[in-house]
Amino acid sequence: MDVLALLKSASLLAAEETASENDLTVDDVWEYLARDEWDVALGLLEELGDVRSLPAAFWASMAAAAEELRLERSAAWCHWREGETRYGLIRADLTLRAPADGGRRLPVPGAGDLRPMWDIGHRTPTGEPAYAVARLWVENLPALEPGGRAPVRLAPLTPELWRHLRPGQVITLHEGRPMVGTAVLLEVGPPG
Repeated sequence: MDVLALLKSASLLAAEETASENDLTVDDVWEYLARDEWDVALGLLEELGDVRSLPAAFWASMAAAAEELRLERSAAWCHWREGETRYGLIRADLTLRAPADGGRRLPVPGAGDLRPMWDIGHRTPTGEPAYAVARLWVENLPALEPGGRAPVRLAPLTPELWRHLRPGQVITLHEGRPMVGTAVLLEVGPPG
């Protein structure tokens, strides 16, 4: 399928009355498609996807279009959003410990490449933390610097282990024994 067909398919899944923060609508997307400005149309559709929940098929079409346009980060983001639609949404405000306090010395990559362990409250039979693994996406940044703070999204490898979490709870990020970050949950949403 070509890029234009993929973007048209995605735009048909977005409600016409939906408007982005900048008052852009599906009609604006169609104008950019008519002018062959596909990358702009893709960006507008991503914005519309932030306004209301859209089906997995929308994000799958968007990811395929971004891949055809060789927009790697957009493709990764659209695949991420497709996963959130299928498995649920977890957003948090993450604060990393400074290296001087035992935190990591390298930035956290922003596009979902890191798969750290999290203490989300589960325990082993001996009372030790039973860590759960989740990929981490840093919102609006290419990376999160050591000691930094940013909103993040989590994609658990085993989503059912995370269903008990609620906004306001605190979970901790681990890369080995010491804790390297603390996250306050902002949103926890079901699949779909």
